[in-house]
Amino acid sequence: MRRSVRTRVHVFGPNGRIRTKTDKVVGEEPLEIRLGDQEFTVMMRTPGMDTELVLGLLLGEGIIRAASDVVEIDFSTGLDPDGTRNYNVARVRLSPEVSSALAENGGLPAGQERNIYTSSACGICGTAALEAVTKVSSYPLPTPEPFFDPAVVCELPNIMRDQQPLFATTGGIHAAGLFEFGAGSPTLLTVAEDVGRHNAVDKVLGWAMREDLLPLSSCVLQVSSRASFELVQKAAMAGVPVLSAVSAPSSAAVELGNSLGVTVIGFNRKGTFNVYSAPERLRGN
Repeated sequence: MRRSVRTRVHVFGPNGRIRTKTDKVVGEEPLEIRLGDQEFTVMMRTPGMDTELVLGLLLGEGIIRAASDVVEIDFSTGLDPDGTRNYNVARVRLSPEVSSALAENGGLPAGQERNIYTSSACGICGTAALEAVTKVSSYPLPTPEPFFDPAVVCELPNIMRDQQPLFATTGGIHAAGLFEFGAGSPTLLTVAEDVGRHNAVDKVLGWAMREDLLPLSSCVLQVSSRASFELVQKAAMAGVPVLSAVSAPSSAAVELGNSLGVTVIGFNRKGTFNVYSAPERLRGN
C-alpha cells in the first residue's frame, strides 16, 4: 500500500523541447468493505487512515453512530493474485446490538446496498436507491447562532494547507480538516488527505468518532474541494454545523444546508467567502 508512487514522466516545454524526469503521483488503490460476510462496497482511496475511513463511511451511511458499534475491523484477509497480503479488504464485525437491529430490518437499511464499485470521485453514486441518499442524523445540529468570526474562517484553508504533505509532493490530492472553535483561536484537530474528497471527510469524521468527540457541534469542517450534497450530508451526520469549501457549492448542497441547518460556505480563499445557508452562525461587525 503506497500513499505516493514515483514514476517517469516526459515534460513538454514551451520551446518544444522534451525532457524526462522522475515525479511523484498520489497513490490510489481499491478498498473492499464487508459487513461480516456481506459485501458492502469497493471504493478507490489513497491508503492511510483506513480504519477511520471505514468508521466515517459507516457513520455517514447511518449504520453506526459510535465507535463502540464496531467490534473489529480486520484488514488481514486481503490477498493479491500471487498470495501476497495487501490490506485492501476490510471485514467489519458490528456489535451484537447493531447486527441485531440490521437483521430485524432485513439487513442494510432499504436502498443502502451499494453497487460493487464506487470511484474516488463519487461518494453516493454507488447507492442503489435515491431514497437512501438523504439520511437522519443521530446528532441534531445546534440552533444557528453566532459562533465564528469571518476573519478567522478565512484562515482555515491556509492552516490546513500546511498539514498536507502529499499535496505538497504530488499536487493531486484532496484534504479535509476539522477545526474546533472555542473561546480563542480555532484549534486544528486533524487533517486527512485522499484522492477522493468524500474519503478525506470520512477519514476526519472517523477519527473524531475514534476519539469519542461526536457530536462535533462546535466544529467547522474545511475541505479543499467544492461543497457537494454528500459532504453536507456527512457533516450533518456527525453533528458538524459548518462546512467550508474553497470552491463552489452545488444547488443540492445549498438546498440540503437550508433544510438541515448546516452553514454552507463556498469560495473560501484569498480572504473572502460566500455563505449560502444558515448565515446566522456568522458574527457580523
